[in-house]
Amino acid sequence: MDILSEITDHKRIEVELQKQAVSPEQLREQVRDLMENSPAPRRSMKRALASSPAGIIAEFKRRSPSKGWIYETAKADEIPAAYEAAGASAISILTDAKFFGGSLRDIRTARPLVDIPILRKDFIIDEYQLLQARIAGADAVLLIAACLTQEECADLTARAHALGLEVLLEIHSPRELAYISKDVDMVGVNNRNLGTFVTDVENSFRIAGQLRQTIADARNISDARNIPDAQGSSDTPRNLPLLVSESGISHPETICRLRTAGFRGFLIGETFMKTPQPGDALKGFIQGIEETEAQKSL
Repeated sequence: MDILSEITDHKRIEVELQKQAVSPEQLREQVRDLMENSPAPRRSMKRALASSPAGIIAEFKRRSPSKGWIYETAKADEIPAAYEAAGASAISILTDAKFFGGSLRDIRTARPLVDIPILRKDFIIDEYQLLQARIAGADAVLLIAACLTQEECADLTARAHALGLEVLLEIHSPRELAYISKDVDMVGVNNRNLGTFVTDVENSFRIAGQLRQTIADARNISDARNIPDAQGSSDTPRNLPLLVSESGISHPETICRLRTAGFRGFLIGETFMKTPQPGDALKGFIQGIEETEAQKSL
């Protein structure tokens, strides 16, 4: 059994146990009260990335199946706020407990402390997890193609939107391009193979051309080269999904190359979390991007 199968098998058991403790009907009632009585404007992760010169989604995670503990004592009341102060466009928070050392409590803790979008990053297989995300204060959720059928992905996307949540659809290989629909807000290319957890950032470059062509075909755009400049704005005529490169990014120069390939969001976790001060590491990384861009313009 590969790592992804192990995680998703455990996740199904975990969600069923959670439903026994708090029923889906109870969560739906909480969401109804929340949406009726606290109509706070949702933060758009897509717009935040599209309008940012850096586009960094800084990730809060304590461990991973491949590396073990990265930052076991990381505090959700400190690091997300430090990320925002350093210039993050959005924050990704791992909420899986067994494999990543996270919880929904981390989102609830960070939410009142930051004013940028929060992505619930987990292995979402059930509407129940979307309800949890909305109640905790997330603005967007990750849907992983490798965990879902196309029908399940489309259904969860529609349910997320009904809750006011944006969707980042994660793919890893060309065979998952078929999951991309007109309703997806963002498409992420995971540079980590979820079966083996081996990371190769070149995966984003290999799939970029096919990814843009798939989006162009779905939107009846004659030239896929037009897609990078049309992405992300909520008022663009075609309202194209924004492209995100995920994992394995450790050098500012890679960001510049990825932007040239059409990506506008960059999810980075371990590069920052393996340091004593992740916020400072992010600040230095963004400065590196700015310096690289400045050298290119000379």
